[in-house]
Amino acid sequence: MKTHKDLDVWKLAVEFTTDIYRSTQVFPRHELYGLVSQLRRASISIASNIAEGAARHSTKEFIQFVYHALGSASEIETQLIVSKNLEYLDDTTYELLISKQTQLSKMLSGMIKSLKER
Repeated sequence: MKTHKDLDVWKLAVEFTTDIYRSTQVFPRHELYGLVSQLRRASISIASNIAEGAARHSTKEFIQFVYHALGSASEIETQLIVSKNLEYLDDTTYELLISKQTQLSKMLSGMIKSLKER
């Protein structure tokens, strides 16, 4: 039987979270409870919501959890833009993270569409 660990979107979300954690290690210390905390919590929320939703017994519940994951991905987009504007992220890191965030958002939207068609 397949689990959330078999889902490509979950795998990408875990990779993205790892990237966020590594990237925020260089943020200023005074951001530890600001942007660092927000980015880390929102990123781990994506993979966690996918996992929790996949463990539910109804498609309707799964869809709701994927919507929460999508919301967290959208939240991160804003936080990354602010981080870039404050020069906490260099251009290369920003582009990598935004690219993965965009890919995750598209995958999550596709997953919602697919689950609704069941």
